[in-house]
Amino acid sequence: MSVQPVHHQPEDRVPRTPDGIAAALRGDRRMAFYRELGQAEIGQEVEQVLITWWCEAMLDTDPEQDRIIAAARAGTLPTSSMEEVFRRRRERGGEMPGE
Repeated sequence: MSVQPVHHQPEDRVPRTPDGIAAALRGDRRMAFYRELGQAEIGQEVEQVLITWWCEAMLDTDPEQDRIIAAARAGTLPTSSMEEVFRRRRERGGEMPGE
């Protein structure tokens, strides 16, 4: 048996759980997450809070964060149109919004 490299997906960085999200956030942002989660109605509203804050936690823990911020401020950050994002998603077999 040979050893194979493990390629982690970005999702590995922050678990999609309330505890995982909270652990990735700091100070006031963690408290804002808990406050918003505590005020959300069970169901879709809780799910939306988790999705929104998971995205925030992913951004907060991105190892490329400083480079990305600097590129955005300098106007050199590569961008894509929504049409390009949707085209790539379709090519990968992903669902499209509204389908």
